Amino acid sequence: MNNRKYIVLLGDGMADLPIDELGGKTILEHCKTPNMDFIAKNGITGLTNTVPEGMSPGSDTANLSIFGYDPAKYFSGRAPLEAINLGIELGPNDTAFRCNIVNAADGIMRDFTSDHIDSRLSEIIINELKLNFNHERIEFYPGVSYRNIMVWRDYPHKEITDTTPPHDIQDENVQNYLPSGNGSEVMRDLMARSKSIIADSPAIKEGMKKYQGNPESIWLWGGGRRPAMDTLMERFGLYGHTISAVDLIHGIGKAAGLTPVYVEGVTGYIDTNYSGKTEALLNSMSDSNFIFLHVESPDESGHEGNIEHKIKSIEDFDSLVVGPVLEGMKKFPEYTILLMPDHPTPVKIRTHTSDPVPFSIYSSDGFIEEKKRYSAASFCEKDAAATGLMIEHAHDIIEIMIKGHL
Repeated sequence: MNNRKYIVLLGDGMADLPIDELGGKTILEHCKTPNMDFIAKNGITGLTNTVPEGMSPGSDTANLSIFGYDPAKYFSGRAPLEAINLGIELGPNDTAFRCNIVNAADGIMRDFTSDHIDSRLSEIIINELKLNFNHERIEFYPGVSYRNIMVWRDYPHKEITDTTPPHDIQDENVQNYLPSGNGSEVMRDLMARSKSIIADSPAIKEGMKKYQGNPESIWLWGGGRRPAMDTLMERFGLYGHTISAVDLIHGIGKAAGLTPVYVEGVTGYIDTNYSGKTEALLNSMSDSNFIFLHVESPDESGHEGNIEHKIKSIEDFDSLVVGPVLEGMKKFPEYTILLMPDHPTPVKIRTHTSDPVPFSIYSSDGFIEEKKRYSAASFCEKDAAATGLMIEHAHDIIEIMIKGHL
């Protein structure tokens, strides 16, 4: 058995485009990130494509790639991956959908997070939906904050309903993006009826007095069936954990044979418990050889279009996660760290793009020859491109990590 430790440190949506307010630099170029720069200077750095051509640049497809699975082969929808983490059993004919709690007042997608709704309030809303919707094959499950799940048992259609992620249509008229195709009449009806349930429910009104949130309706999207995947243990002899605030990452991890580590105080936002995640990683290394640590806050800040928040989230990631992990891993004789975002979430666009992203691999004793050619001055898009190293498919990177050479 391989005794080496493997770590993925992923800053969701860190990559960006040049920004005039930052003198034409990207946010990664602008940020003070000495620990990420250390990895770029002392490892191998380049660019990679996390989203196959023709596929949507979602966190689902992109992170599936980084876990080592080709989305073109394994992706079956975002919601079933999150359902796996919530312990929701999906039969072969069942379909899961993401159920965002959003604010689309006056028909405009005002806020796809409902002001980062408190999970306690979202659970009240999900429970009210259960009480008021009587479709015998449709079930609702609470998740984290605005991210929840709807399951349609014995889904009667071969093709999944065509839907749009709400974070892609901020400030847009939602009428142009409602579900279409198979099953869309039922889903549109559920979404429309949720407005009056949220507006009129005494339980929800009482919950809004206690907990943060500005809910107005639900938005259904990301449907799919349970994926069939060989585990990382079966493929590479890897076993270990995921550390994240979002169900998607834990769901992919479970499908890949990993066990979630839940950290108190993680929010998926700039106020998340970075240090708690780092401590959980270092404490979990003794019983594992692979840990995937994911930080959501740069992505959320990108969706907000908030430059200051994105700068803070990346610099906090560097100082509170990357630096302490580098220091803590010194007690292990053999280890490899992969550092990267899953996709760009440019603040000026406020949604994901399919552009290649930078990655760096730092090894305690590997990539000896490659480091001479592919080290970078800093961890950013420009310096990664300057090395000339391009890994065409990000799902190949995990195997490169294990081999210790290109």
